[in-house]
Parts: sequence; C-alpha cells; structure tokens
Amino acid sequence: MAKLLRSSFFQKNTLRVAERLLGKYLVRRYGTKTIAELVTDVEAYDGPADLASHAARGKTKRNAPMFLLGGHWYLYFTYGMHWMLNIVTGKAEYPAAVLIRGTAEVNGPARVTRAYYITKHFAEKINARTATKKNGLWLEDRGVTIKKSDIKKQPRIGISYAGPIWSKKRYRFRLSSQTLERLKK
Repeated sequence: MAKLLRSSFFQKNTLRVAERLLGKYLVRRYGTKTIAELVTDVEAYDGPADLASHAARGKTKRNAPMFLLGGHWYLYFTYGMHWMLNIVTGKAEYPAAVLIRGTAEVNGPARVTRAYYITKHFAEKINARTATKKNGLWLEDRGVTIKKSDIKKQPRIGISYAGPIWSKKRYRFRLSSQTLERLKK
C-alpha cells in the first residue's frame, strides 16, 4: 500500500535522505492522470559550505526555497530550457536539497521534469510548497526494499566549477543496474 512521505522524512541529514529516496515513488497528478515512477538516481546538495550548491553564496530570491524546512520543493530553470526538481532536506535555514536525477523509466533530471509535465506554470505553482497530494506532486513509499549494497555512490555530474574537493564528493546515489533488473521482474 502506498504511503505518503511526510515532511518529517525529509527533515534529516541530506545524505541520509538522498539514499532513502531511492526506491520511493515520485507521483504527480496531471488532470485525470497520475504518473508514478520509482526514484532511481539522486544528487545531494548539503548546506552553505557545499560549493556545488546554489546556497554556497548565500540566500537569494532564486534559492530561497532551499532555506525552508525539509519537505518543500525547490525548482529552478537552467540553460534557458530545463526545469530541475529538488526536495528540500533538513532544518529551516540550513540550505540543503536533493535533486531527482532519474526514475526507473526516465534517465536525466530534465527528462524527469518533462515526463512529469513540469512546465513554467506548474513549477512556479509548487516551488517552495510542500510535497503533498494537495499540491499535485509528492513522494510515496510503496514498500520497495533497498539495501545499502543496491546503491552506487558516485561524484555528482556537471559541477567541476565547485573545485577539486566538492566535485569529487560522492553525493550522487543511484540504484545499481542489477537492482533495477531485479525490481523490474
């Protein structure tokens, strides 16, 4: 049975939340349709000291949702064409979030937002809002069990600007290909 992930799930250490999101479902109500996919790939951005984080240079209008209490959405537009979907983690005023990079059927954060019909209008509607059914985009636990050995830890993608230390941090978490095959059976 599907169980909504409550805000308290996200109000913990960012790296822990990132790992625990693997195997959960990203769900979107779109008109009369419901889209639900298994989360398989995420990246953590942990606090103001993380030079790859949007919060590394302080609070701005764009990154303000990152400073909210865990369980809020943080969406931003990049390269003039893609929306990126993040869930805020931890305590209020500690800017941290997890980027949803992929699902069982969709690989890549921009493809995820397109598959979930996250347009400018919808992004502006849910940015800084909580992940709830009422807001039309949420995360669920459907009982999928993920073991530590199922998770691959790697450096994040496209963040060489963060320097040699932060660009090599293994803050990307994804399910191994063997685990994905097992889950598809």
